[in-house]
Amino acid sequence: MPRPLRCRRIEQLPVYRSFSPDDTTATDNVLMTVDEFEALRLLDNEGLTQEACASRMNIARTTVTAIYDSARKKVADALVNGKRLLITGGHFEYKPVDIKLAIKEKGTDTMRIAVTYENGEIFQHFGHTEQFKLYDVEDGKIVNEQIVDTNGSGHGALAGFLQAAKADALICGGIGMGAQMALADAGIKLYGGVQGSADEAARALAEGNLEYDPDARCDHHGHHHDGECGHEHCGEHNCAGN
Repeated sequence: MPRPLRCRRIEQLPVYRSFSPDDTTATDNVLMTVDEFEALRLLDNEGLTQEACASRMNIARTTVTAIYDSARKKVADALVNGKRLLITGGHFEYKPVDIKLAIKEKGTDTMRIAVTYENGEIFQHFGHTEQFKLYDVEDGKIVNEQIVDTNGSGHGALAGFLQAAKADALICGGIGMGAQMALADAGIKLYGGVQGSADEAARALAEGNLEYDPDARCDHHGHHHDGECGHEHCGEHNCAGN
């Protein structure tokens, strides 16, 4: 059987997920994976060698060469042929996030809900949240609760923070498209556009009757801080390969 793929480590999520030519309406899309973006960022933007890039991404140098070549061809295709470039998906894992507060272990049959949190209410701007409240749910009931600080993580790192906290779902207010895609890449189910009490919202989700807006968007600063992309694609982030 084929050798399993080693997960590519991602240190920085793409803030901007979609690029289109201004002077024409792009009808074709070019899909670049997040790990291809990371190789391009490290090699061309940071100027690393392939050996250093391989170390940072926790993969072999030959793998870096392959995904870098693929990324550059996709950029060329978009630029030369006037296509829309979308960045999403791939075979990767986020760089481990240092969570200073110890988080309770989660059972194998436990669903962990994270809620953007401020003074008992659902904080309305995902990218600026300073705390999450975590709720562990078993058999439709909340069995554990815990408040954790994000340690100043920006919107580009919060998906990795939630993944490190082993969250399965997120309840929030407004959230940008780039952050939505990062959560999808991390396998975290999103329930956006929710207001009011964090405890009541978590309880409603646990019981299966939470009302939310699947089209919730963050308009605190427009969409520019999270990027825009209408392409729905879950990343293959469950990486345990050698």
